[in-house]
Amino acid sequence: MNKVLTAAAMLLAGQVTFAQKSEIFAPKGKAIKGYDVVAFFKDAKPVEGADSLTFHYKDADWLFASRANLEAFRSAPDRYVPQYGGYCAYGTSEGHKAPTEAETWTIVDDKLYFNYNMKVKNNWSKKREEFIEKADTQWPLIKDKQ
Repeated sequence: MNKVLTAAAMLLAGQVTFAQKSEIFAPKGKAIKGYDVVAFFKDAKPVEGADSLTFHYKDADWLFASRANLEAFRSAPDRYVPQYGGYCAYGTSEGHKAPTEAETWTIVDDKLYFNYNMKVKNNWSKKREEFIEKADTQWPLIKDKQ
């Protein structure tokens, strides 16, 4: 019985550690794992930002690949901040926060979205408008929660 309780406690501890309270998906304090969010719009691909080109916004450090991208973000951050703080768009539609990978990015109606992995992105893409509508409703309820 003690082994079962110990295993259950370890499982729950792992889930709590994985949960995200921040409004922005920012592992180790770096928004979107340090990728340049402006580059998704300008270069149409994931580009890693540089630690030397950082802007602090919404309790996270946003990294950029160029001074021009940093300035574009600084002048209009809400234009570039991903939807649902960069958390998984599908997960948000289901009412929870989930981490994301940069390769899963999509721009829809000039808004940036991410998903947990490519399999989730493929499923999300099949009913994208429906999932965005659900996520838009869920996000205000979960953005400041774990």
